[in-house]
Amino acid sequence: MVARDAALTRAPSPERAGPTRVLLIEDDDGDALLVEELLIDVGASVELQHVRSLAEAKTVLPGAVCVLLDLGLPDTHELDGVRWLQEHRPEVAVVVLTGLADEYLGEVAVRAGAQDYLVKGQVDGQLLNRVIRYAIERLRSEEVQRELREARIYAEENTRLERGLLPSPLVSDPGLRVVSRYSPGGQRLLLGGDFFDVVEAADGWVHAVVGDVCGHGPDEAALGVSMRVAWRTMVLAARPMAEVLTTLDQVFTHERHKKALFTTLTMLSVDPTRTTARLYLAGHPPPLIITPDGVGLLEAPLRPPVGIGDREWWPSSEVSLGGRWSVLMYTDGLIEGRIGEGSTRLDVDGLVRLVESALPTGYPAPGAEEGLLDEVIDRVRALNGGDLDDDLAVLALAAGGQAR
Repeated sequence: MVARDAALTRAPSPERAGPTRVLLIEDDDGDALLVEELLIDVGASVELQHVRSLAEAKTVLPGAVCVLLDLGLPDTHELDGVRWLQEHRPEVAVVVLTGLADEYLGEVAVRAGAQDYLVKGQVDGQLLNRVIRYAIERLRSEEVQRELREARIYAEENTRLERGLLPSPLVSDPGLRVVSRYSPGGQRLLLGGDFFDVVEAADGWVHAVVGDVCGHGPDEAALGVSMRVAWRTMVLAARPMAEVLTTLDQVFTHERHKKALFTTLTMLSVDPTRTTARLYLAGHPPPLIITPDGVGLLEAPLRPPVGIGDREWWPSSEVSLGGRWSVLMYTDGLIEGRIGEGSTRLDVDGLVRLVESALPTGYPAPGAEEGLLDEVIDRVRALNGGDLDDDLAVLALAAGGQAR
């Protein structure tokens, strides 16, 4: 049989821009006519469409806000229709229609996901109209509550990742200052795979690491947490740095969810005199060093990123820091921002010039490292014309002089 449309033309209610589209799935034409007349009698702002089976309904469901569903359809059994709608059209409110003998099925249908139920023969127009409106609002309320729960879970997950990726430095030396900044890229709320850590060992050496797991999302963030925790554990166990990095590579290789993933990192080990350090670079941009003589780069042999190449080959170089210095370690999110509207990127050389321009006195006063990091990041964003596309993690270590 051909489906019949019944447009109930009444003035729209003030809270709606037009009539609410309701789909009636009912194989009994008499019952369908009664539903139509009840709604017309009370002036319901409803556009009613009638079909006689779930199969017919599937082709006309798009755009429907509410479904009036008979549980005795020829192509469904009891709650099959409710379950299908829950799975395939969860955005549509469902009001179940039952016979007096099957009233208990209405209660079961509500527990299965329907918003309400009505018993045929015990319904007037006011009740039917009210149940339709309440079912729609109830579904909307449920959706809002679901989104709030998801947002809360999202925030809790973000907090857990933040604790894992962005730990408190384990540094007891009062002469060493540690400042960090982290920002997700692309206006995302969830942290990415960038991580950092700073640990002062029992022998007085201070080890710092900044890493960047390629990609974005919770899987990459979890990888970053695994690597950061493994790194701190090995450093606290006083293992040689080559062994620390080899273990980090092993952890990453076993934990990564895609073989093509890799991680870049830089690690700096500052000796107890705070005048020299050993630098390791694995596919990562070099740190900046700021001294009273100016801004420069700390250089070391560059090996492939973690997860690529010889797992046990970790070249390094000894670098001179001097008596008063600040070292800026960062992920490539800081240097891959655009300069203006073109495709030119800031890059390492541009970052050096930017830092130089952010130092009006030539060197940050002791304790002013936080202001310097904020100024640098603000200028990078300004050059990019807004938020950066990639995550960024920035870590500053400073020694010499007294903090204010």
